[in-house]
Amino acid sequence: MADSAQRRGRIWRTSLTLVLLLASALVPAQARIFKVLHTFHSGKGPQFPSGRLVLDADGNLYGIAGGGKGTCFVKNNLCGTVFKMNKSGKLVWVYSFSGPDGDEPYGGLLRDASGNLFGVTIAGGVNTKACLVDSFRVCGVVFKLDPTGKKETVLHKFTNNPDGEEPESLLIEDSIGNLYGTTLGGGSDFGTVFKVSPEGKETVLYTFPWPNYAYGAFPYVGVIGDSAGNLYGTTADGGEFDYGTVYELDSTSKETVLYSFEGESDGKFPSLGASLIRDPEGNLYGTTQLGGNEQVNDCDGDEGCGVVFKVSPNSDGTWTDTTLYEFCSQSNCTDGWYPAGGLVRDAAGNLYGTTYRGGFSQSDCCGVVFKLDTTGKSTVLHTFTGGADGSYPQAGLVRDAAGNIYGSASSGGDLNCQPSYGGCGVVFRITP
Repeated sequence: MADSAQRRGRIWRTSLTLVLLLASALVPAQARIFKVLHTFHSGKGPQFPSGRLVLDADGNLYGIAGGGKGTCFVKNNLCGTVFKMNKSGKLVWVYSFSGPDGDEPYGGLLRDASGNLFGVTIAGGVNTKACLVDSFRVCGVVFKLDPTGKKETVLHKFTNNPDGEEPESLLIEDSIGNLYGTTLGGGSDFGTVFKVSPEGKETVLYTFPWPNYAYGAFPYVGVIGDSAGNLYGTTADGGEFDYGTVYELDSTSKETVLYSFEGESDGKFPSLGASLIRDPEGNLYGTTQLGGNEQVNDCDGDEGCGVVFKVSPNSDGTWTDTTLYEFCSQSNCTDGWYPAGGLVRDAAGNLYGTTYRGGFSQSDCCGVVFKLDTTGKSTVLHTFTGGADGSYPQAGLVRDAAGNIYGSASSGGDLNCQPSYGGCGVVFRITP
């Protein structure tokens, strides 16, 4: 168990030393219209947006953030919020967590056909000695929020064993309303894959076995599914080389490691906030926070700056990994580094994402929005400056039918809001 804790500590330290990478030439940025839709301010409203936004048919945006009215466990420790924003960027409503109903929402939201919102919080829920999240003894919850933002239902409170703790995943839903996600820890200590029914019954589908690291460990980001009922995800650590895995969980809950990262040009440590995406041919796409261009010392010494990867099925049942992009291949990392928030794909096969660092400055500031086409060429759509336009985007993007891109930056904006953090963040739109 001590070794497990040390490994998890290494992952957390790694996540703070961010990276991103690119294997082909960067083409000059084209003219795009970047607009800040909403700037978060001081007060009792949302601050520090995180997690992927959700877009409805009317152009309203839904997201999660810190801040709020609820104070959890210690003075000035705000529990976090869920918000709805209209297409002009005006807040329609804000829900504030209070502790027992959740604390620190993470990963983003799922919206069903009726307009209900579902998500997870890292902490909150039941008070038990088994869970030591920030020493608060709370393991996290799965929640449901009605379309008005007024009624919240806690569907499940985690207890560590056997159901897991610290859910940090984006949820998915099947045709009958079951929710699927992952917990960072708990179970046997290396995390779980779980299902929660519409009535709130939780089932552990798979527990990553401790101490067998070969099967992967610490599944931060959740799973995606296919029509056959198989689930696919990544672990931030473990595997054959101890640099993380891409795995499949079939409909009988049998796990298969599809690929173990070697820690070189293929990348190392799949990004903590980046769930996989899948194309119609069954190829899986994702990002790693390190690895790739190890000749560059601008990111994390010789650890590399992160990659975009594709894992493809072969006719014999094996899978092949291809590095599509290695970040920080340009001087001063103008192409960005550390792809934290995952990818979104358009109908033509182009990939879009964000980097948490690089762009404006190779050391600390401030991240970029990028497009990667099917030939491996990258275009920087926006470089964050750390000012009114925001900084440090850590969440994935969402696209509408017209090709507009929406996302959030966790800092920047109003620099008088939480000045020690460099601002409370923004929600933005990029028009092609």
